[in-house]
Amino acid sequence: MVITEQKPISEIIESLKAYAKVFLVGCGECATVCKTGGEAELLKIKERLEQEGKVIVGTCVPSSPCVAAKIKSELAKNLKALRETEVILVLACGLGAQSVKDNDRLSLTVLPALNTLFGAVVDGRGNFWEKCSMCGECVLGTTAGICPITLCAKGLLNGPCGGMNKGKCEVDKDQDCAWVLIYKELQKKNKTQELYQNQKPKDYRKTNKPRRLIAAPLTGR
Repeated sequence: MVITEQKPISEIIESLKAYAKVFLVGCGECATVCKTGGEAELLKIKERLEQEGKVIVGTCVPSSPCVAAKIKSELAKNLKALRETEVILVLACGLGAQSVKDNDRLSLTVLPALNTLFGAVVDGRGNFWEKCSMCGECVLGTTAGICPITLCAKGLLNGPCGGMNKGKCEVDKDQDCAWVLIYKELQKKNKTQELYQNQKPKDYRKTNKPRRLIAAPLTGR
């Protein structure tokens, strides 16, 4: 789940000052769950922009705007409206906004209405928790399914720092120390001996940006 927040409306209006006609694109997945880019949010921002004198020529909420096939299909359905617009305002994460740009055959200006915050899991109460840094070198198998790269403020790989106090992080005293959590989890499973295995330094070349994973070419039989 990619977590987003809406930019201040004043910032959005300022970004659109050179444009009179606007097309809105939302997101049927992450931004809908975050209540930043679903049907309700598109309607709300449509009404607000119309108060500013903007003409909303059309809207769409593809299920996954970050997937080329999904956004291409939605843009094709709305091609007539897109030919009338001057700009596309995207209520989706940065991935969605860039996917709209990459798949817009009219080469229109694409602007973001949201700020992308982090990737998260969603608990049963609808809270968002950042738990993975997508580092390319997962250690969850040896840290009881708890990521020290993300949950430790210092990203330590081999136990807590000297600032840990009563199970809390020295950077944020309201935050549990990730390594205390890891220890307690391993203790439940009688596997604390695994902590004696030193983790090697991370290979940060795996996080060089931009990263990519090229699909394997289809081959005939």
